[in-house]
Amino acid sequence: MRALISTLAIALTLVSAGSMHAETQKPYDLVVYGGSSAGIAAAVQIKRMGGTVVIIEPSQRIGGLTTGGLGQTDIGNKHVIGGIAREFYQQVRQWYNLPEAWKWEPQPKDGKFVGTGQSKTDANEDTLWTFEPSVALTIYQRWIKENDIPVVFGERLDRSGEGKSADRGDGFHIAKPGSVAKGVIKDGNRITAIVMESGKRFEGRHFMDATYEGDLMAAAGVAFTKGREGRSVYGEGLNGVQLSQARHHQLVDGVDPYVIKGDPSSGLLPGIDTNGPLVEGASDHRIQAYCFRMCLTDVDENRIPFHKPEGYDEQRYELLFRNYEAGAKGFPWINSMMPNRKTDTNNRDGFSTDFIGQNYDWPEASYDARLEIRAKHLTYQQGLMWTLAHHPRTPEYLREVYSKWGMTKDEFTEGDGWQAQIYVREGRRMISDLVMTQHHCERIEAIEHSVGMGAYTMDSHHVQRHINAAGHVKNEGDVQVGGFPPYPIDYRSIVPRESECSNLTVPIALSASHIAFGSIRMEPVFMILGQSGATAAMHAIEQKTSLQKVDPEKLKARLLEDKQILDYEAPNHYIKLNTLSGVIVDDTEARLEGPWNKGSLPYGVHKGYHHADPGAGICKAFFTLHVPADGVYSVQLASLPNANRSTKTRVRVRSSAGAEEMRIDQRSKPPVDGLWIPLQEITLKADEEVTVFISNEDSDGHVILDAARLLPKKQGHGRGWNL
Repeated sequence: MRALISTLAIALTLVSAGSMHAETQKPYDLVVYGGSSAGIAAAVQIKRMGGTVVIIEPSQRIGGLTTGGLGQTDIGNKHVIGGIAREFYQQVRQWYNLPEAWKWEPQPKDGKFVGTGQSKTDANEDTLWTFEPSVALTIYQRWIKENDIPVVFGERLDRSGEGKSADRGDGFHIAKPGSVAKGVIKDGNRITAIVMESGKRFEGRHFMDATYEGDLMAAAGVAFTKGREGRSVYGEGLNGVQLSQARHHQLVDGVDPYVIKGDPSSGLLPGIDTNGPLVEGASDHRIQAYCFRMCLTDVDENRIPFHKPEGYDEQRYELLFRNYEAGAKGFPWINSMMPNRKTDTNNRDGFSTDFIGQNYDWPEASYDARLEIRAKHLTYQQGLMWTLAHHPRTPEYLREVYSKWGMTKDEFTEGDGWQAQIYVREGRRMISDLVMTQHHCERIEAIEHSVGMGAYTMDSHHVQRHINAAGHVKNEGDVQVGGFPPYPIDYRSIVPRESECSNLTVPIALSASHIAFGSIRMEPVFMILGQSGATAAMHAIEQKTSLQKVDPEKLKARLLEDKQILDYEAPNHYIKLNTLSGVIVDDTEARLEGPWNKGSLPYGVHKGYHHADPGAGICKAFFTLHVPADGVYSVQLASLPNANRSTKTRVRVRSSAGAEEMRIDQRSKPPVDGLWIPLQEITLKADEEVTVFISNEDSDGHVILDAARLLPKKQGHGRGWNL
């Protein structure tokens, strides 16, 4: 056990993760079920506000994914992380500024580790977003000790009799309110106590569900859903079945699905689903894949070599072999470096650590059934790592690299380097008075009362493996769409409808659609919402009212006082019209038909842009440009590239020379100044009109509408276009 003294002379001392018993005082002001990052932040906030709190953690470790291997923080925009969450990342920085923190590699020469990838930070910042699991655990345990927060380990809520979701008839699965489990005691719409399987009872004025699965929320009879809402539910272009978006982490063409190649009678290889809906945008009960966020090392003294697990099934990895035989390249992992030559290792490419299609039952499964699902995931992932490191059918260049890595001896020691916490990317999701959707993430729809901000890409891992029209195996469900600024999260999304429960907050399994949750579901955001939910509970106690009737202005004032970030205005990157050459017509002057959406990013010509979602209805737009003088002109269309854009946007140019229709790629960087796509070169007369038409008809992504222009060609000196 080592003690590291921070620059603020605070002792960051390793505290045993053993039993911490609950106080006998009751009822508590807040009973937190789930010792996740959200639950810990909530408990700290309650104590700071003078209240009483208890954390009930069903496992033997606090911190959830923050202490469970997710050491490279998914962040999006670190400027919107405030309050207790930011304190955590500041204390991570304090830890690694000390020489004593560096055991398995030298401390960086300047004393400042900056992290990698999206978590990389400036060496002069007071936060660090990359850390070892044991360090996160140490910080949380210190918080528990310093704030005298009672934690009860190994107690599971009695969920017998809880409500279950069902298909309402269109593939959308919901659980209607009303089915209260045996372990939740209610007086009308208020929870008065929760009871564990052991019979232990915890009474409280308010309760918080800080589990990834939404166990307490569901047990309390609150409405919820699981899986993916189809486009028809909330009008989201990125929800439901996603075949067109499934370009990333994809198997290459030519991977045969059958046990004996080309022989359907031999049966399908494991993990291929022929029953899933394959209609673009359809509702589906399936959920995105889980894995373990591995903490690996290549330091021999601290390395546990990959081993072939008991129950290893070689056929499970046949798709991996065939994918490489069909031409796949690269390494199927994201191996992000942590301090001390450790990693946060995540899924990558078409066949990797994600155990696709094997977790559908998890959100509503019993505790024992979840243990079985976890065990299957563990066997699969252990087998995968041994296969990559040692199997003779694995390409040699892969074996040479993977065989040098292994699990860490000094992390997750109780599991030989493997953690108990599986990466539950999504469980149940509450249905409340407000459901956060894609439209809120893109700031197309406004919210009323912010309690924190999201900033990550709208993201989903793959959901199923299927056979495409060519008879090859493909993955379905992956979505990675960013390009929007940080957005506020509405208070109503973390509390149920008042008629269902008036004293419960839900900061993780909150009220959000599948694709919006894909952006919200980040550990710093869960900490933020946990702190805000706890603050609301204390205000409800003080105001003698329900959570739904808490004074929003007083809540906002306290959150701001506690340094929460409730809104954020991104820097303006608009391109001024007077800086551009040629005759320009902005999208604000175009004639629009159909459900165009105003762009949420502060980018584009003049005052931004519009976009048309694929499958959301036919959108058309017409630019009318007036020719100032006789000459040769290039007709061009402004476009803002992004991975979610259409590669076959329909465009038509009409002039005195006739009409020409074409398809353009808006996903790639435009060739002229990174902004303009040349459409046609034509000779025009003064005072005539040129019409540029653009539509999302048959597009394969978002169609961007920004500006059109006529750019005159310089005459007589051969220097090309007037750029």
